[in-house]
Amino acid sequence: MQKETTAILKEFWGHDGFRGSQKAIIDTVLSGRDVLALMPTGGGKSICYQVPTLAQEGICIVVSPLVALIQDQVAQLKKRGIKAIALTGGIPFDELNDLLDNCLFGNYKFLYLSPERLQQSIVQERIQGMNVNLIAIDEAHCISQWGNDFRPAYLGCAILRELAPGIPMMALTATATPQVVEDILENLGMDNATVFKDSFSRSNIAFKVKHTEDKLYQLNKYMGKIPGSSIVYVRSRKMCVSLSNFLIKQGFTSAFFHGGITKSEKEQKLNLWLSGEIRVMVATNAFGMGVDKPDVRLVIHYQVPDSLESYFQEAGRAGRDGKPSTAIILTSNEDKERAKEQFLSSLPDVDFVKKVYSKLNNLFQISYGELVPEPLAFKFNEFCHRYGFNPNMTLHAFRILDQNSVLSLSDNFNEKNILRFIAPKSAIFDYLGKNRTTAPVVQTILRTYGGITEHDTKIDLYLLSKKTNESEAGLKKILHQLAEDGMVDYKNTTSDLEITFLVPREDDHTINPFAKKIRDFNRVKQSNMMAMLGYIDNREECRSSYMLKYFGESVKEKCGTCDICTRKEKKGSLPNLGERVLALLQIAPSSSRQLEKATGADEKALLKTLQRLLEDEIVQLNQRNEYSIKK
Repeated sequence: MQKETTAILKEFWGHDGFRGSQKAIIDTVLSGRDVLALMPTGGGKSICYQVPTLAQEGICIVVSPLVALIQDQVAQLKKRGIKAIALTGGIPFDELNDLLDNCLFGNYKFLYLSPERLQQSIVQERIQGMNVNLIAIDEAHCISQWGNDFRPAYLGCAILRELAPGIPMMALTATATPQVVEDILENLGMDNATVFKDSFSRSNIAFKVKHTEDKLYQLNKYMGKIPGSSIVYVRSRKMCVSLSNFLIKQGFTSAFFHGGITKSEKEQKLNLWLSGEIRVMVATNAFGMGVDKPDVRLVIHYQVPDSLESYFQEAGRAGRDGKPSTAIILTSNEDKERAKEQFLSSLPDVDFVKKVYSKLNNLFQISYGELVPEPLAFKFNEFCHRYGFNPNMTLHAFRILDQNSVLSLSDNFNEKNILRFIAPKSAIFDYLGKNRTTAPVVQTILRTYGGITEHDTKIDLYLLSKKTNESEAGLKKILHQLAEDGMVDYKNTTSDLEITFLVPREDDHTINPFAKKIRDFNRVKQSNMMAMLGYIDNREECRSSYMLKYFGESVKEKCGTCDICTRKEKKGSLPNLGERVLALLQIAPSSSRQLEKATGADEKALLKTLQRLLEDEIVQLNQRNEYSIKK
């Protein structure tokens, strides 16, 4: 028996009503039909599958691409008292078995997993025994080779049709061109799906492009002009650190975030930014997806993104609370050529991909026909230097090999710590007696890792840090001292990447089956970059309109807030609405909802006016998200 969906929304989320197409989408899947939902970032996609799941008996299978995204969703559901399970990497077999048993017998409502985890036979077998009421494919654009984040493992999502026959499927995405939409429907076998497309328009975001030869000056200027939480996107790890340090020197609280920092550093920096202790996060595109911070007021792209899909998704992390926000690209005359050099001149052809694959196998001494199943630590820059490869082109080649399931590539920083106690037990006890400050750490290690006095053992500094309340840097210092004092044998190694080969080495025969895909992929990337550069060079068309047309949406009116629209408006006194808003704020600070009610103005027109008043520094936002006259 189905429960009333509006009551579920109110009970668990505290909302009185649905937004946009949410209600129609929910009603469609509850009637047993497939749905493709195209909704903007912050448009409430997860509600569309979470509410109908709670309205009926059974469990929902959710496929999602990122561990961070999965963990965040599960944590949010648990906070609301909803039972959910995440199958992420690194789970031992016994634990995996227990979790799947919970899905079968524990009255759980959601099972979140990655597309790679879905390919495991034990997972497929258990899903067949579950009372599945809905299948949800999140970030569904990952299934298309024309999409910006193509993940070959997503093509395996179609097997859920066989594992749970007759169960409705919902695919959801915030970025999809018409070609990507076709791919999603075809690859998931959604021949009779109802397609819902809410406007991708983000009327509360003012999109701007600033052409300048002094980007540092403009960065500092916009940070000072637009208060609130911010993200600055860059393309390199080096630039991350450089810009973050620059902003700190200018008096802003800032941190940097990229794939080359440890898990504990990422967690620490993210929490500081989420809590507001750090205002600015300078990051590569490794940051953002799965991060739920509704009050980001400013997103700046310091370098040209590789596509409008990437840009729209990253810029869309601003203003998820619906309040006026700004997304800016800072660009110089040189940036266009640099972007072409990085993204177009470095696209690898088939011969180059074959060469990289061959040298990679030679590096690890893998013979023809052999498959090495375990993950291998890998230093990318050393590899490029050793064989004289262009780093950008080589990275693209690796991604092609990853996308076509030749290998699995993890670009997260990897650190391996191997430890063994070599001193006799009597000597260890004597040492602990003389070094009492070190003793708690040594005792924790000995209790945590059985056999560490007999075998080389991989230890987890992050885990030990939690157990001992000692920083990872402090633990390393202690371990190095133990090694110098002859107590242990300690090896610390790092790598930029981790590679897992997925198929036996067959050189050209491995690459030939997808050679045409490589050529098609290069054409898509060229087209994406041309559209991105067209957006930047555009001086006439409304920024929002330009992007919406790219995503196949017909545009009826201009945004009125982008740099193109505001430049064309006549300068002069504020319109009547602005004067009315200021008169109300003279009386007391007010929220946008209060101002909308008091003025009777259209929400979009009011947001435009508030955006202009903020940028002209006439009004400001306080900590309660109320507008007030700036003193």
